[in-house]
Amino acid sequence: MTPLRLLAAASALAVLGLPVAASGQVAARNAPTLTFERVFDSPSLNGPVPRSPKLSRDGRYLALLRNRATDLQRYDLWAFDRQTGQWRMLVESEKLGSGRAMSEAEKMQRERKGIVNLKGIVTYDWSADGKSILVPLDGALYLAGLDGRIHEVEGAGGGDILNPVLSETGKYLSFLRNNRLWIGPVGGAIRPVTAHDGALVHWGEAEFIAQEEMDRDTGYWWSPTDARIAVERFDEAPVGVITRAAIGAEGTTTYQQRYPAAGKANVDVQLYVISPDGGRKVKVDLGSNHDIYLARVDWAPDGKTLYVQREDRGQTTLDMLAVNPTTGRSRLLFSEKAALGHWINLSNDYKFLSDGSLIWWSERDGFGHLYRFADGRWTQLTRGPWVVETLAGVDQGAHRLFFTGTRDDVLSPQVYSIDYENPAEPQRLTDPAFVNAASMDRNGHTLMVSRSSPSQPPQVYLADETGKLLTWVEENRLDASHPYAPYLASHRLPQFGTIKAADGSTLYWKMITPPLVPGKRYPVFIEHYGGPTSQTVNKAWTNPIQQAIVDAGYIYFDIDNRGSPNRGVDFEKQIERAMGTVEVQDQKAGVAFLKSLPFVDPARIATYGWSYGGYMTLKELEADPHLYAAGVAGAPVTKWELYDTHYTERYMGTPEKDGAAYARSDAIAEADRIADPVLILHGMSDDNVFFENSSELIAKLQHDDQPFEMMLYPGETHRSGTPTTLAQRWNTIMRFLDRNGVPGGPR
Repeated sequence: MTPLRLLAAASALAVLGLPVAASGQVAARNAPTLTFERVFDSPSLNGPVPRSPKLSRDGRYLALLRNRATDLQRYDLWAFDRQTGQWRMLVESEKLGSGRAMSEAEKMQRERKGIVNLKGIVTYDWSADGKSILVPLDGALYLAGLDGRIHEVEGAGGGDILNPVLSETGKYLSFLRNNRLWIGPVGGAIRPVTAHDGALVHWGEAEFIAQEEMDRDTGYWWSPTDARIAVERFDEAPVGVITRAAIGAEGTTTYQQRYPAAGKANVDVQLYVISPDGGRKVKVDLGSNHDIYLARVDWAPDGKTLYVQREDRGQTTLDMLAVNPTTGRSRLLFSEKAALGHWINLSNDYKFLSDGSLIWWSERDGFGHLYRFADGRWTQLTRGPWVVETLAGVDQGAHRLFFTGTRDDVLSPQVYSIDYENPAEPQRLTDPAFVNAASMDRNGHTLMVSRSSPSQPPQVYLADETGKLLTWVEENRLDASHPYAPYLASHRLPQFGTIKAADGSTLYWKMITPPLVPGKRYPVFIEHYGGPTSQTVNKAWTNPIQQAIVDAGYIYFDIDNRGSPNRGVDFEKQIERAMGTVEVQDQKAGVAFLKSLPFVDPARIATYGWSYGGYMTLKELEADPHLYAAGVAGAPVTKWELYDTHYTERYMGTPEKDGAAYARSDAIAEADRIADPVLILHGMSDDNVFFENSSELIAKLQHDDQPFEMMLYPGETHRSGTPTTLAQRWNTIMRFLDRNGVPGGPR
């Protein structure tokens, strides 16, 4: 859709497909207002949306985490028997748990995964025989049988536990404690199998960068036969120390945190192969250059080869190494090279097959597609100006692979299948009226599809290889008993369209309006992320926060700028060495489009973002004073020199070599250009975007005598927040807009 011209109000509404209220009356006036208190209260307005659904290896059972109707942040473990069609709660977290406080290490791991707010059971691991599940809870480990019996694992208590798993055959139990890897037979004694090399050396753990930026949350990998284990060892000694203050409501704790800031040293990483008793230790040859990233580690299906993905510091080359686990010797199998002006996007969408071949995701033709590597030769399996988002599974017996992709609609991914031995056009297996995601059992026989649409909250179902629905896991019908039912009468469906960026790129937008009265103008609340790792415009179920914003009398607007993913290399790479420029220009183009609409009040357009989005708010206000009526910057990065190596250097290079790019991206140097009302929000225990980002900005604004407002949250990290503080945050934003000339409602 091209940008709309300035039209008469009724004509514009018709073009956009938006309803016109009759006789000047607002539709659904008797519907209750959706408040922010209700958005974050229990039960969840999204309905019963399961977390971490996993099929047992034989595909018979499905386990998942389900939250309480009375506490949307507390999760229990449930299981479904596909043969009997029966559900049962296996572990009730509140009855079994001790309520023991988390260690700082566990808090940091949960922060990296975005689950620091959750309570009860947050992870679990199936046994190989599919008869029991390992459940970590409040510092203890339990084995929950499908027969309802639960027993605590002896020998696992007495200290903080991280990353517990059952081995591939189910014979052993392993976990991390005190920087060491512990292993023992299930039901037997568990002991450390790696050395204690001091407080700065960690065995079996994923380093901070791997967890935060590389989507790798483990540092040890069992072989398929349990004969050997690949174990990462990293030394934090080279990494600089920052003093991080965790400022709480009733006290402050300081941490001497090793943080790899852009341009500075990373941890020293090594990889070993050991036996379950800790013996036969062999060091893996990762090459002569130690300034690399250990990206991925996998075992061949027969356990005879260890595959290691080694990424260079500049993130333009990814080497696949084939390692002999007996000797540690490695050879280069192939290298993946980034396109000019681009970088390597790491992926989990690959699979080593039992015939020795490899299914591999790559952007080598300019879009993310699947390839097969067999006998030293490459075969491209998918192609076209669209992307494969995830590899869901592979049925090796039928030579079929299953994936999600944007072949039909970039805003609505679908699930497809293809014969990897005789690739042809992909076969779509899902309903295009929904945004779909999928995973599969280990054998690739059963699909587990998650889907939603603007009018349907998230659903989960099991399907066969043709996409046929076998059974609902969670139908989540939006009927009279649904938690969202009281607000259906005022529920507003989003509209979608496109505009052009300055370079001609197509930019997709989403808009949700309140019922519009002809002749009236409405304020706009623009939400954005803007960074290169997130697509926010899609045709999925809308977050109830967005509906609450609309109920407050605002038009909700979101646009994906250049640099965002799933649009191909040329679209994404324009942010290279250019953070804070092209994405700001594209958001400005979105504002120009909004101001062309007769039902938009051009004097009441506010902009909001969190994290990278908070950074974007600052850069937008600095670039174009008075373009926006007000801005809200949540937990913003203000200087990229303060952020970590892997994320920042991927797009910006290093401060030493690319100082000019860093200077242009800085949000502090030109803070004196902010001429519009601005609200700064930040958690005072943030261990990702450190509070120093905001404190340095605050000092600059004070030095320049620039007016600003701020709301700080004691004890909160980057992603944390209780239902009370989250509601307070959004009410604070609304009050800020109201007293600064951007109130909700028509004029």
